[in-house]
Amino acid sequence: MPEFNPSIILYTADAMNERGEAVLEQYPQAEMLEVRQHNRLPELGLNHFKVKSDVLVLGRLKTLECKWSGRSSDYIAPSLANGCFGGCAYCYVDRHKKVNPITLFTNVEEILATIDAHVMSLPWPKEPNQTDPVYYTYDIGCNSDLSIDYSLSDGIQKVFAFFRDHPRAKATFATKFVNPDLLDVDPRGKVRIRFSLMPAHVSKLVDVRTDSIEKRIAAINDFYEAGYEVHVNFSPVIVYGGKQWRDDYRALFRQLDEALRSEVKAQLKSEVIFLTHNQWQHQANLAINPKAEELLWVPELQENKRSQFGGWNIRYDHQLKSKMIDIFQRLIAEEIPWCEIRYIF
Repeated sequence: MPEFNPSIILYTADAMNERGEAVLEQYPQAEMLEVRQHNRLPELGLNHFKVKSDVLVLGRLKTLECKWSGRSSDYIAPSLANGCFGGCAYCYVDRHKKVNPITLFTNVEEILATIDAHVMSLPWPKEPNQTDPVYYTYDIGCNSDLSIDYSLSDGIQKVFAFFRDHPRAKATFATKFVNPDLLDVDPRGKVRIRFSLMPAHVSKLVDVRTDSIEKRIAAINDFYEAGYEVHVNFSPVIVYGGKQWRDDYRALFRQLDEALRSEVKAQLKSEVIFLTHNQWQHQANLAINPKAEELLWVPELQENKRSQFGGWNIRYDHQLKSKMIDIFQRLIAEEIPWCEIRYIF
């Protein structure tokens, strides 16, 4: 995992509780600047990737609500952070900001109180569903990668402890990094980590500045041994080269089958999400990562779709995608039949 050592820290006055002050003390060499809003940053004169590696923002989350999901989790928790060190070419979080450094929200206790009140208002016992047969699940990392965020303050650590001890709630998050600090948590199966996987040569092109696929796969056994529930996230599935993408996924599945111990396979499930791209992001990538666009922007295979935010997204043609889904399901059935697909779209 890369070392994150910011040279600039931007903070709002309302983020300066004990936790916020502790973060500032952790990086005494950084230039520190107060800003009015955590999501309206001054012009920093840094490029896309430099902002992600050099800037940290501290803010207070004001929108405290749990949103229905029904896919990766039952609900999406209020954001603990926003932005990421990585620069994945397809990242939907980057689509909505000109610059998108890691932003940590320091009012963690308020966020956890919101989650607790929400889950305790739900019927119990829970009706079993594909997200979990026993607990209500909350995605705690929709807008960031918590493997990076975990080591920046004690806030994420407190969140893990909250879910570990909660009688009704379970946390889940997807990641493209392997942080050894997480192995010391002992979440007792109450935190589900989902390692994002795709063919390695594609990941090197589009998963910019993240840990390698080989490293992520190698970590799965370790995280299970440390007390996590471990799933995999085949996302986004990118179609390329005629049938080449099928052969590459078959090779990936065989690599996974060979690496995992039998007891890890017995509890591992997957989710599968085919690529959705965005016109604004396409234009931005032409300047910062044009080679990625050769895989991501393939209009002859794709159709336009108006997003819920009013922008134009592009996704695989629905008739082609139906065939792609059938192919993907068949590949899993042939190569890793032990890997249940929780959902695919």
